[in-house]
Amino acid sequence: MKELSGVIVKGIGGFYYVDTNRGIIECRARGLFRKKGFTPLVGDKVVISFDEESMQGYVSEILPRISELIRPAVSNVTQMVVVVAQSSPAPNLYVLDKLIASAEFAKLKIAICFNKSDLEENAEVIKIYKDAGFKVLETSAVFGVGIERLKEILKNETTVFAGNSGVGKSSLLNAVIGENMFETGMVSEKLERGKHTTRHSELVSLPFGGYIVDTPGFSSFDVNKIPNTELGSMFREFEESFGKCRFLDCSHTVEPDCDVRRRVENGDISKSRHESYVQLYREIKEANQL
Repeated sequence: MKELSGVIVKGIGGFYYVDTNRGIIECRARGLFRKKGFTPLVGDKVVISFDEESMQGYVSEILPRISELIRPAVSNVTQMVVVVAQSSPAPNLYVLDKLIASAEFAKLKIAICFNKSDLEENAEVIKIYKDAGFKVLETSAVFGVGIERLKEILKNETTVFAGNSGVGKSSLLNAVIGENMFETGMVSEKLERGKHTTRHSELVSLPFGGYIVDTPGFSSFDVNKIPNTELGSMFREFEESFGKCRFLDCSHTVEPDCDVRRRVENGDISKSRHESYVQLYREIKEANQL
Protein backbone atom coordinates (compact mmCIF):
# COMPACT_ATOMS: atom_id res chain seq x y z
CA MET A 1 0.00 0.00 0.00
CA LYS A 2 1.18 3.51 -0.85
CA GLU A 3 0.24 6.84 0.70
CA LEU A 4 -0.94 9.91 -1.19
CA SER A 5 -2.55 13.24 -0.29
CA GLY A 6 -5.56 14.59 -2.13
CA VAL A 7 -9.01 16.17 -1.93
CA ILE A 8 -12.35 14.37 -1.70
CA VAL A 9 -14.30 15.50 -4.76
CA LYS A 10 -17.32 13.19 -4.46
CA GLY A 11 -18.92 10.90 -1.91
CA ILE A 12 -21.61 8.37 -2.79
CA GLY A 13 -22.85 5.36 -0.80
CA GLY A 14 -19.84 5.13 1.49
CA PHE A 15 -17.31 5.53 -1.33
CA TYR A 16 -15.12 8.62 -1.53
CA TYR A 17 -13.44 9.74 -4.72
CA VAL A 18 -10.14 11.47 -4.02
CA ASP A 19 -8.38 13.77 -6.50
CA THR A 20 -4.62 13.08 -6.32
CA ASN A 21 -1.58 13.57 -8.54
CA ARG A 22 -2.20 9.97 -9.66
CA GLY A 23 -5.76 10.76 -10.75
CA ILE A 24 -9.09 10.03 -9.05
CA ILE A 25 -8.86 7.12 -6.59
CA GLU A 26 -11.91 5.35 -5.15
CA CYS A 27 -11.65 4.95 -1.38
CA ARG A 28 -13.52 3.74 1.65
CA ALA A 29 -13.19 5.52 4.99
CA ARG A 30 -11.49 3.76 7.90
CA GLY A 31 -13.80 2.43 10.60
CA LEU A 32 -11.94 4.65 13.05
CA PHE A 33 -13.83 7.70 11.71
CA ARG A 34 -17.21 6.00 12.25
CA LYS A 35 -16.29 5.11 15.83
CA LYS A 36 -15.44 8.75 16.49
CA GLY A 37 -18.65 9.91 14.77
CA PHE A 38 -16.56 11.82 12.25
CA THR A 39 -17.73 11.71 8.64
CA PRO A 40 -15.49 12.66 5.71
CA LEU A 41 -16.90 15.50 3.61
CA VAL A 42 -16.58 16.58 0.01
CA GLY A 43 -13.79 19.17 0.08
CA ASP A 44 -11.76 17.45 2.81
CA LYS A 45 -8.01 17.35 2.32
CA VAL A 46 -7.01 13.79 3.14
CA VAL A 47 -4.22 11.25 3.24
CA ILE A 48 -5.07 7.93 1.63
CA SER A 49 -3.47 4.49 1.49
CA PHE A 50 -4.06 2.77 -1.84
CA ASP A 51 -3.16 -0.26 -3.88
CA GLU A 52 -1.41 0.64 -7.14
CA GLU A 53 -2.72 -2.38 -8.98
CA SER A 54 -6.42 -1.89 -8.25
CA MET A 55 -6.16 1.90 -7.78
CA GLN A 56 -8.43 1.58 -4.75
CA GLY A 57 -7.76 2.44 -1.15
CA TYR A 58 -9.04 3.97 2.05
CA VAL A 59 -8.97 7.38 3.70
CA SER A 60 -6.48 7.12 6.57
CA GLU A 61 -6.33 10.75 7.72
CA ILE A 62 -8.48 13.88 7.38
CA LEU A 63 -6.50 17.10 7.64
CA PRO A 64 -7.86 20.08 9.66
CA ARG A 65 -10.71 21.96 7.96
CA ILE A 66 -10.58 25.73 7.42
CA SER A 67 -14.35 25.95 6.96
CA GLU A 68 -17.41 23.71 7.02
CA LEU A 69 -20.91 24.17 5.67
CA ILE A 70 -23.49 21.98 7.43
CA ARG A 71 -26.12 21.94 4.69
CA PRO A 72 -24.92 21.30 2.07
CA ALA A 73 -22.14 19.32 3.75
CA VAL A 74 -18.95 20.67 2.15
CA SER A 75 -15.64 21.56 3.77
CA ASN A 76 -12.76 23.93 3.01
CA VAL A 77 -14.87 26.24 0.86
CA THR A 78 -13.24 29.68 0.48
CA GLN A 79 -15.95 31.61 -1.34
CA MET A 80 -19.57 31.63 -2.44
CA VAL A 81 -20.84 32.80 -5.80
CA VAL A 82 -24.55 33.58 -5.52
CA VAL A 83 -26.25 33.36 -8.92
CA VAL A 84 -29.39 35.41 -9.58
CA ALA A 85 -31.31 35.53 -12.86
CA GLN A 86 -32.07 39.04 -14.06
CA SER A 87 -35.21 37.61 -15.61
CA SER A 88 -36.98 34.25 -15.98
CA PRO A 89 -37.28 33.65 -13.06
CA ALA A 90 -37.52 37.15 -11.58
CA PRO A 91 -34.92 37.88 -8.87
CA ASN A 92 -35.89 36.72 -5.39
CA LEU A 93 -34.05 39.22 -3.20
CA TYR A 94 -34.93 37.46 0.04
CA VAL A 95 -33.30 34.24 -1.18
CA LEU A 96 -30.29 36.28 -2.33
CA ASP A 97 -29.95 38.05 1.03
CA LYS A 98 -30.43 34.81 2.93
CA LEU A 99 -27.61 33.17 0.99
CA ILE A 100 -25.38 36.20 1.50
CA ALA A 101 -26.03 36.07 5.26
CA SER A 102 -25.10 32.37 5.36
CA ALA A 103 -21.86 33.14 3.48
CA GLU A 104 -21.03 36.04 5.80
CA PHE A 105 -21.60 33.78 8.82
CA ALA A 106 -19.29 31.13 7.34
CA LYS A 107 -16.69 33.89 6.70
CA LEU A 108 -16.56 33.16 2.96
CA LYS A 109 -15.63 35.56 0.21
CA ILE A 110 -18.76 36.60 -1.69
CA ALA A 111 -19.44 37.39 -5.34
CA ILE A 112 -22.91 38.03 -6.77
CA CYS A 113 -23.48 36.92 -10.35
CA PHE A 114 -26.47 38.48 -12.13
CA ASN A 115 -27.01 35.99 -14.94
CA LYS A 116 -29.13 36.07 -18.12
CA SER A 117 -28.07 39.65 -18.92
CA ASP A 118 -29.15 38.93 -22.50
CA LEU A 119 -32.80 38.82 -21.36
CA GLU A 120 -33.09 41.89 -19.16
CA GLU A 121 -31.00 44.20 -17.00
CA ASN A 122 -32.06 45.08 -13.46
CA ALA A 123 -29.84 48.11 -12.94
CA GLU A 124 -31.60 49.20 -9.75
CA VAL A 125 -31.20 45.81 -8.10
CA ILE A 126 -27.56 45.52 -9.17
CA LYS A 127 -26.88 49.00 -7.73
CA ILE A 128 -28.16 47.90 -4.29
CA TYR A 129 -25.42 45.28 -4.00
CA LYS A 130 -22.67 47.35 -5.60
CA ASP A 131 -23.43 50.18 -3.15
CA ALA A 132 -23.27 47.69 -0.28
CA GLY A 133 -19.71 46.82 -1.31
CA PHE A 134 -20.22 43.39 -2.84
CA LYS A 135 -18.26 42.05 -5.77
CA VAL A 136 -20.85 42.05 -8.56
CA LEU A 137 -20.69 40.79 -12.15
CA GLU A 138 -23.20 40.42 -14.99
CA THR A 139 -23.11 37.30 -17.11
CA SER A 140 -24.83 35.52 -19.94
CA ALA A 141 -23.96 31.86 -20.32
CA VAL A 142 -25.73 31.90 -23.72
CA PHE A 143 -23.52 34.64 -25.21
CA GLY A 144 -20.40 34.15 -23.08
CA VAL A 145 -20.72 37.56 -21.41
CA GLY A 146 -18.68 37.95 -18.21
CA ILE A 147 -17.29 34.40 -18.33
CA GLU A 148 -13.64 35.51 -18.34
CA ARG A 149 -14.19 37.71 -15.30
CA LEU A 150 -15.96 34.84 -13.57
CA LYS A 151 -12.94 32.62 -14.27
CA GLU A 152 -10.69 35.22 -12.61
CA ILE A 153 -12.90 35.21 -9.52
CA LEU A 154 -12.87 31.38 -9.36
CA LYS A 155 -9.14 30.91 -9.93
CA ASN A 156 -7.38 29.05 -7.10
CA GLU A 157 -10.47 29.19 -4.86
CA THR A 158 -12.84 26.47 -3.69
CA THR A 159 -16.17 27.99 -4.60
CA VAL A 160 -19.68 26.97 -3.73
CA PHE A 161 -22.30 28.04 -6.29
CA ALA A 162 -25.71 28.87 -4.84
CA GLY A 163 -28.97 30.24 -6.11
CA ASN A 164 -32.57 29.43 -6.81
CA SER A 165 -33.39 26.72 -9.35
CA GLY A 166 -33.55 27.92 -12.96
CA VAL A 167 -31.12 30.84 -12.58
CA GLY A 168 -28.53 29.20 -14.82
CA LYS A 169 -25.92 27.87 -12.37
CA SER A 170 -25.23 24.72 -14.37
CA SER A 171 -25.02 26.62 -17.68
CA LEU A 172 -22.52 29.03 -16.14
CA LEU A 173 -20.41 26.19 -14.76
CA ASN A 174 -20.40 24.49 -18.16
CA ALA A 175 -19.33 27.77 -19.79
CA VAL A 176 -16.49 28.17 -17.29
CA ILE A 177 -15.21 24.62 -17.73
CA GLY A 178 -15.77 24.58 -21.49
CA GLU A 179 -17.76 21.35 -21.62
CA ASN A 180 -21.13 20.02 -20.51
CA MET A 181 -20.22 18.49 -17.16
CA PHE A 182 -23.29 19.75 -15.31
CA GLU A 183 -26.85 18.78 -16.10
CA THR A 184 -29.05 21.74 -17.00
CA GLY A 185 -32.81 22.07 -16.71
CA MET A 186 -35.21 24.33 -18.57
CA VAL A 187 -37.29 26.83 -16.62
CA SER A 188 -40.95 25.87 -16.52
CA GLU A 189 -42.82 28.50 -18.54
CA LYS A 190 -46.00 27.85 -16.60
CA LEU A 191 -44.51 28.00 -13.11
CA GLU A 192 -41.51 30.27 -13.82
CA ARG A 193 -39.57 27.91 -11.62
CA GLY A 194 -36.60 25.73 -12.41
CA LYS A 195 -36.88 21.98 -12.44
CA HIS A 196 -34.47 20.56 -9.86
CA THR A 197 -31.56 18.89 -11.63
CA THR A 198 -28.48 18.76 -9.38
CA ARG A 199 -28.46 15.57 -7.30
CA HIS A 200 -25.45 15.88 -4.98
CA SER A 201 -22.49 18.12 -4.16
CA GLU A 202 -19.40 17.40 -6.19
CA LEU A 203 -16.10 19.22 -6.54
CA VAL A 204 -14.86 19.73 -10.07
CA SER A 205 -11.23 20.65 -10.69
CA LEU A 206 -10.80 23.80 -12.76
CA PRO A 207 -8.22 23.79 -15.56
CA PHE A 208 -6.88 27.17 -14.36
CA GLY A 209 -6.68 26.17 -10.68
CA GLY A 210 -9.21 25.68 -7.93
CA TYR A 211 -12.46 23.77 -7.51
CA ILE A 212 -16.14 24.54 -7.91
CA VAL A 213 -19.06 22.82 -6.22
CA ASP A 214 -22.68 23.03 -7.33
CA THR A 215 -25.08 22.64 -4.41
CA PRO A 216 -28.23 20.50 -4.26
CA GLY A 217 -30.44 23.59 -4.01
CA PHE A 218 -30.65 26.94 -2.26
CA SER A 219 -33.19 25.75 0.32
CA SER A 220 -30.55 23.44 1.83
CA PHE A 221 -28.67 26.36 3.37
CA ASP A 222 -29.29 26.43 7.10
CA VAL A 223 -29.22 29.98 8.48
CA ASN A 224 -30.88 29.07 11.78
CA LYS A 225 -27.42 28.57 13.29
CA ILE A 226 -26.91 32.35 13.14
CA PRO A 227 -27.76 33.84 16.57
CA ASN A 228 -30.30 36.67 16.28
CA THR A 229 -27.90 38.86 18.24
CA GLU A 230 -25.31 38.44 15.47
CA LEU A 231 -27.59 38.67 12.44
CA GLY A 232 -27.07 42.42 12.06
CA SER A 233 -23.36 41.77 11.51
CA MET A 234 -24.26 39.63 8.49
CA PHE A 235 -25.64 42.77 6.80
CA ARG A 236 -22.53 44.83 6.20
CA GLU A 237 -24.43 48.08 5.55
CA PHE A 238 -25.59 48.08 9.20
CA GLU A 239 -22.06 48.31 10.61
CA GLU A 240 -21.97 52.11 10.58
CA SER A 241 -25.04 52.14 12.89
CA PHE A 242 -23.71 49.84 15.59
CA GLY A 243 -23.69 51.63 18.94
CA LYS A 244 -25.86 54.50 17.67
CA CYS A 245 -29.30 53.09 18.46
CA ARG A 246 -31.13 54.14 21.64
CA PHE A 247 -31.10 50.57 22.97
CA LEU A 248 -27.88 48.55 23.21
CA ASP A 249 -29.80 45.35 22.37
CA CYS A 250 -31.70 46.95 19.48
CA SER A 251 -32.97 44.33 17.02
CA HIS A 252 -33.22 46.94 14.22
CA THR A 253 -36.77 45.76 13.51
CA VAL A 254 -39.33 47.85 15.47
CA GLU A 255 -37.52 49.82 18.20
CA PRO A 256 -37.74 53.64 18.32
CA ASP A 257 -34.61 55.70 17.63
CA CYS A 258 -33.00 52.82 15.73
CA ASP A 259 -30.15 54.17 13.61
CA VAL A 260 -30.48 51.35 11.07
CA ARG A 261 -34.16 52.17 10.49
CA ARG A 262 -33.33 55.87 10.29
CA ARG A 263 -30.78 55.19 7.56
CA VAL A 264 -33.32 53.01 5.70
CA GLU A 265 -35.80 55.92 5.76
CA ASN A 266 -33.05 58.28 4.52
CA GLY A 267 -32.19 55.93 1.66
CA ASP A 268 -28.68 55.14 2.95
CA ILE A 269 -29.62 51.47 3.38
CA SER A 270 -31.72 49.64 0.80
CA LYS A 271 -35.31 49.07 1.91
CA SER A 272 -35.32 45.58 0.36
CA ARG A 273 -32.16 44.59 2.25
CA HIS A 274 -33.72 45.71 5.54
CA GLU A 275 -36.95 43.87 4.73
CA SER A 276 -34.91 40.70 4.13
CA TYR A 277 -33.15 41.24 7.45
CA VAL A 278 -36.45 41.61 9.34
CA GLN A 279 -37.92 38.51 7.66
CA LEU A 280 -34.80 36.48 8.39
CA TYR A 281 -34.67 37.77 11.99
CA ARG A 282 -38.23 36.55 12.58
CA GLU A 283 -37.60 33.25 10.79
CA ILE A 284 -34.58 32.48 12.98
CA LYS A 285 -36.44 33.57 16.13
CA GLU A 286 -39.39 31.28 15.36
CA ALA A 287 -37.12 28.34 14.48
CA ASN A 288 -35.25 28.69 17.77
CA GLN A 289 -38.51 28.68 19.74
CA LEU A 290 -39.56 25.27 18.42
